[in-house]
Amino acid sequence: MSEKNQREDLLAKARGEINEIDAQMAELFVRRMRAAEEIAVYKKEHALPILDAAREEQVVQANAKLVEDETLREYYVNFIRNNMAVSRAYQSRLLEGMRVAYCGTEGAFAHIAAGKMFPGSIRIPYDDFASAYCAVENGECDAAVLPVENSYNGEVGQVTDLMFSGSLYVSEMMDLAVSHDLLALPGTRIEDVREVVSHPQALAQCAEYIRGNAWATAEYSNTALAAKYVAEKQDKTVAAIASEEAAEVFGLEVLARNINASRNNTTRFAAFSRIENRRHSKRMGEHFILLFTVKHEAGALAKAVDIIGRCGFNMRTLRSRPMKDFLWQYYFYVEAEGDVYTEAGEWMMRELGLFCDRLKLAGTYFNEKK
Repeated sequence: MSEKNQREDLLAKARGEINEIDAQMAELFVRRMRAAEEIAVYKKEHALPILDAAREEQVVQANAKLVEDETLREYYVNFIRNNMAVSRAYQSRLLEGMRVAYCGTEGAFAHIAAGKMFPGSIRIPYDDFASAYCAVENGECDAAVLPVENSYNGEVGQVTDLMFSGSLYVSEMMDLAVSHDLLALPGTRIEDVREVVSHPQALAQCAEYIRGNAWATAEYSNTALAAKYVAEKQDKTVAAIASEEAAEVFGLEVLARNINASRNNTTRFAAFSRIENRRHSKRMGEHFILLFTVKHEAGALAKAVDIIGRCGFNMRTLRSRPMKDFLWQYYFYVEAEGDVYTEAGEWMMRELGLFCDRLKLAGTYFNEKK
């Protein structure tokens, strides 16, 4: 046997051993988390905090002694600490409910969507889409609710890029009807208003109403934050375009409802999680999302699209997005109807692999309207 073959044989054996160990660790992980469930119940009954720092330090010190190799012991300490952090996160979810990340602030449409998709959850605001997405990747939150498309303004490219480059999966989609209301301080009359503030898209969608009243406009990063600004400014000449929920949050009155020009203004929100949604029922798995790049050769995209159709899946969306790291190169976003977790779906993924440099199944979902 050549030296190269010997190295490859050793590599295969080492990987096989790791696979066996990982399988055993998965079983032990489940046992450990079941024990954590019992501890969570005890903490709830006795009104104890989830974090017991003294107990965790005792566990770290005791377990560290089980590893003789000093170098490995350093990493084992990190391993134990990470295990306990995961256990705390699980106990927190059991005792307090899911933590759902969204971009914006209380009263924003994303905040509303998160509440409808995950009733009773703890909604955690973040300043931007990437921060909300990463909060789920690193375990800080259990899910993220982000907008993917608006019927008036089209796709939300930043979120599509996160789907392509990130590790999360879409587990649910929801259509949220967007109603823009005019909000002002209590006691304000329409004739008092001289300026309206809101997100640029909201201002554009309400431009006809704004022009009809000859109001000045000012842009704000978020509709709910615009409402907060009006509440804090305490100036009856300034109004905000936002949701009715934002009016309730910031103590404002609704002067006019549904002032957006289009009555079909709807935003699609996606729920992102760390695992694939493989639940099979009449309601689940009816749609799926593919992201891919094709090889730089004639007809590659046409072949990929043809494969999807020949497998019996109906494409409802096909669009391209520029790749940030490669000039004038693109990746493709596909939404299709059908259950991808079938023999036809498996065959499709294998065949697409022949024409795609990168191929990612970004999730499955059943679309809901709220």
